[in-house]
Amino acid sequence: MLGILIPEFPTQTHIFFWREISEFRRLGVPVRVLSTRRPATDACRHAFASDATAETHYVFPPRWARAAATLAARPLRTLAGVRYILGLRETPLRKRMKYLGLIPCAADLLAVVTADEIRHIHAHSCADAAHVVALCRLLGGPTYSLTLHGDLPVYGTDHASKMAEASCVTCAGPHLKTQIVERVGLPADRVMPTWMGLDTDHFHDAARRAFDAGRLHMVTVARLDACKGHRHALAAMARAVERGVDVRYTLVGEGPERAEIEALVRRLDLEGRVELLGTCGESRVLEVLHDADVFVLPSVGFGEAAPVSLMEAMACGLPVVSSIIGSTPVMVDDGAEGVLTAQGDERAIEEAVCRLARDTDLRRRMGAAARARAVRQFGVRDATIRVARFIERHAAVRLLPPERVDPVPDRAAALQPSLAS
Repeated sequence: MLGILIPEFPTQTHIFFWREISEFRRLGVPVRVLSTRRPATDACRHAFASDATAETHYVFPPRWARAAATLAARPLRTLAGVRYILGLRETPLRKRMKYLGLIPCAADLLAVVTADEIRHIHAHSCADAAHVVALCRLLGGPTYSLTLHGDLPVYGTDHASKMAEASCVTCAGPHLKTQIVERVGLPADRVMPTWMGLDTDHFHDAARRAFDAGRLHMVTVARLDACKGHRHALAAMARAVERGVDVRYTLVGEGPERAEIEALVRRLDLEGRVELLGTCGESRVLEVLHDADVFVLPSVGFGEAAPVSLMEAMACGLPVVSSIIGSTPVMVDDGAEGVLTAQGDERAIEEAVCRLARDTDLRRRMGAAARARAVRQFGVRDATIRVARFIERHAAVRLLPPERVDPVPDRAAALQPSLAS
């Protein structure tokens, strides 16, 4: 059995984890869902949330009696766990003292994986949850692997300690492999770029509506946070409207920037053209994407890796206008499947919006190319098989049935040799 550990699962962005879990099971891999702590009851609006919550084991708060018994039975290993925490030299002493509380959580995790005969744990985190699986291993638990979902600084410190005993590490894009190899020092062959895939057939819009020249419906699916750059798209949109382009813009997501975005919409005189839908479930997101003409991702700064929302839009046959951030240059061919801009370049976004609004043939060509790329590169089945085979090779465990056929390597996987050299 494979254990998959996801911090505070499930929340709104965790649908791609559920897709991977479901695909592992379709491939014949038994999966035990594990998490650090239970999220708020309204943290996830997707249909899978109640089922996922019901089957997930949360290690915090730990089952104290069981954790104490587990630790008492292995005093030397418990001491090794204490040394691990105290040896986190990049972590301030006060925080290290707090981290000692992770040891009972790791003991709780060990009790569960032992009872369920879990042979390997794959943790979708390089933050504190990575310490928990590393401690579980020190206490005598199974092998583990990690996935890095964004730039290393976003996920704390002491990454070398977290990854030292990991069988392997996957990451959301080749740029993150470079960070792991160069900054952490992991051998290149133990790190693999990959994607959190999706069922591209589910997103296919077989009856795309006719495009109207001079009109454009933009959509962004992202939390309302400054790093997502909505303000840049809105400013570009306002200038496009001044140039006579009939643009409307739908924002899906919720977050701390809502009030600021609403104020900006009023200030730019875009009321009636901009709609904020808030948090939506997958079916509603699909409706919005199928109604749109172009997907806009104007993210800025740190943290973006391989945006799943971008994959979903491309699978729907939408051309994209995206900033150059994280893995977007690997996901989108500029000029073929969409337009890539420098971060915060409102003029470039404006030009792309105006061009796509007026050239419906270009919109169709880019949308078709985006759909083809999504089918070729972002399928959840191939992504899951690649991860499983990578874990099997480095952890010496059998996950997939022996007759399973390996997928064709995608573009991210093909980039690995150059990063390893």
